[in-house]
Amino acid sequence: MTHDPVTAAGRRPPLSKDTRLCISLSGRPSNIGTRFHNHLYDVLGLDFIYKAFTTTDIAAAIGGVRALGIRGCSVSMPFKEDVLRLVDEVEPSAQSIRSVNTVVNDDGRLTASNTDYLAVQQLIGTHGLDPAGAVLIRGSGGMAKAVGVAFADAGFHTGFVVARNAESGQALAGRLGFEYLPEVGTVTAPVIVNVTPIGMAGGQEEHDVAFGQATIAAAETVFDVVALPSETPLITAARAAG
Repeated sequence: MTHDPVTAAGRRPPLSKDTRLCISLSGRPSNIGTRFHNHLYDVLGLDFIYKAFTTTDIAAAIGGVRALGIRGCSVSMPFKEDVLRLVDEVEPSAQSIRSVNTVVNDDGRLTASNTDYLAVQQLIGTHGLDPAGAVLIRGSGGMAKAVGVAFADAGFHTGFVVARNAESGQALAGRLGFEYLPEVGTVTAPVIVNVTPIGMAGGQEEHDVAFGQATIAAAETVFDVVALPSETPLITAARAAG
C-alpha cells in the first residue's frame, strides 16, 4: 500500500484533497497498526494517512474501498477468508492459503495478498532455517495457515500443529502433511512458532507462555507473532533458555 512515489524524505506533505487513504478492516482493531503505518508514511514522506475501522459487514466495507478510491486496506480476523470472494484478483500464495490480510486498489481493481506468508518466507531465508528439521506451530487460524504453508513451501516436511480446536487443527495439519497434537506436552522441534494470542498484552492469557520449558529449551529458533508487548513471555523465556 506504499508503492506511490516518495514526495519528500522524512516528512509527509500537509493533508489535502490529494492525500491518499489506507485503512484497516477488523472486528476489533487496535492502535498498533495505525501508529506504525502513519509513522512510516511520515518517515518516507508519503502523502498517505492510515485509519482503522471496525466493521461487521465486510462486503459493504470492501465495496466502499472500491467506490471511494481507498488505496488499500489491511484485513484482520474474522474477515481474512471472506475477502477472497470480494476482490478481482488473489495472488497465488494467498489463493493457496485461502486467507488474505492485504487488499490493494489499483484504479478500482482490487488485488488481495497475504503478507504474513511473505514475511515468514523471508524469515526462513534470513535465518537459514534447515528444512530437514521439524517445525512446531501452535495455532490453527488464518495466520497459522499462512505460517504453515510458508514452511511447507520452504521444504519443511516434518512438523506439528498444536491447536485447541481439533477440527481446524487436524485440517491444517493434514493439509501440510504434519502431525496434529491437541496439547504441546513435551514435543520438541528445532523451530517453534506461536500463532495464538497467548502472551498478548491485555488478553486473558497475557502472562502465559505458549510452550513448555522443555520445548523452549530444545528449540534453536523461536518465533512469536504476538506484536504487543514487544517482548512476549515466550521470547523472554527463550532468551532465558539461551
